[in-house]
Amino acid sequence: MSAPMISLESATSTTSLDQLLATAKPSGCTSSSCGVSTKPADVDQAIWAKIKNHPCYSEEAHHYFARMHVAVAPACNIQCNYCNRKYDCANESRPGVVSEKLTPDQALRKVIAVANEVPQLSVLGVAGPGDACYDWKKTKETFERVAGEIHDIKLCISTNGLALPDHVAELVDMNVDHVTITINMVDPEIGAEIYPWIFYRNRRYTGIEAARILHERQMVGLEMLTACGIITKVNSVMIPGVNDEHLVEVNKWVKERGAFLHNVMPLISDPAHGTYYGLTGQRGPRALELKALQDRLEGGAKLMRHCRQCRADAVGLLGDDRGQEFALDQLPGEITYDARKREAYREVIARERGDHATAKSEAIETVKAAGDGSLHVAVATKGGGRINEHFGHAKEFQVYEASSRGITYVGHRKIEQYCLGGRGEEATLDGIITALVGIDVVLCAKIGECPKTKLMEAGVRATDAYCYDYIETAIGTLYAAKFGVEPQAATA
Repeated sequence: MSAPMISLESATSTTSLDQLLATAKPSGCTSSSCGVSTKPADVDQAIWAKIKNHPCYSEEAHHYFARMHVAVAPACNIQCNYCNRKYDCANESRPGVVSEKLTPDQALRKVIAVANEVPQLSVLGVAGPGDACYDWKKTKETFERVAGEIHDIKLCISTNGLALPDHVAELVDMNVDHVTITINMVDPEIGAEIYPWIFYRNRRYTGIEAARILHERQMVGLEMLTACGIITKVNSVMIPGVNDEHLVEVNKWVKERGAFLHNVMPLISDPAHGTYYGLTGQRGPRALELKALQDRLEGGAKLMRHCRQCRADAVGLLGDDRGQEFALDQLPGEITYDARKREAYREVIARERGDHATAKSEAIETVKAAGDGSLHVAVATKGGGRINEHFGHAKEFQVYEASSRGITYVGHRKIEQYCLGGRGEEATLDGIITALVGIDVVLCAKIGECPKTKLMEAGVRATDAYCYDYIETAIGTLYAAKFGVEPQAATA
């Protein structure tokens, strides 16, 4: 018999510390899955120890753990045609955007405040809004201050790579385990279409020469990180007609140089953002185009498919940004770090992850035992690996594919929230239906008859029959029902 279902909401809400501690220390664990490893078979144990609680480097971990970005590095040494850094902006969710820039002192206060209130927090990153390695003094001072107060938090940076080789030794000294490099090309001619200029060693370069220097520095930095044992993720922006076909070659290059993950992200191109690509009409890829490219890359560098292209001041689980709750003017003047809530949460979630691993394994076996077929499922979820979000409250769907090979997470699709007090719901639903092209079934915690009917008319079945089940358990049951085998009993 499995353990009682743990509510992620109860484990992460502002319930009393005593309640969380009581949940973390039961009289005895009855779960049959206590001690079950969630480590993927293709990941080395030493690597798993570093990534298992990192929501960006582990797809499984992103259901349970949160990251925080502090906007301490506003200066940048390159210009990208897809980037326009904006400050004091709360309405856009994309890289380079922040509501407030921070000093290292302010960042420390904010990190402690978040760590005290968000028990899922496991990672602190500097991802701009400029470049973490170019604005190095602020990045380094922030990490040193935070590491001195919170000893178990993972430190992570995101960089364009131009200044990276100059700071690898310091990253090692500070025990930074994870670095993300944005690499959009390995051919300088293509790079010249993406980067108008770079600023390197007190001089500005343009065109192919700029792209060549950037490429060389990125490759050197990646090789240095690999040699030092730092885990590297490579981000690439998919720009249709510019580098979409070329990213196959990028994938080969970064795999050869030791990148752990390759994250191919869609270009965000909206004229309102003021970027060069947005203003010139360069379109971003459609969801199915992005998936097709990612599928082509299977077998190369390991792919990340759960990226949310976070703001430079993001806080919380991927897909659930709570940054606006922690503005500087809302923080108490004096803050003392209290580790107990985070420690208790990790004990609670260790058991939940074990149960989830067992349920997922059983569901995959059910799918593999069924007949050949394919099922694409969109899930409304708040996290925890469960179907626990109301259709009308969802701002994205997580997308899974079930086939005779098993159950695979393939990405997410952002949508406009449907339930907004009756305003514009019909037009919003039309947009959601468009976003669900290629989806067979929508799983959610609750859905009204009107949207359910409209979705059915569009060829998409929506159901709340699996409310609070594990995602894979529900998908396995649906797949077995469609392709002809009796499903195993669901795990609560």
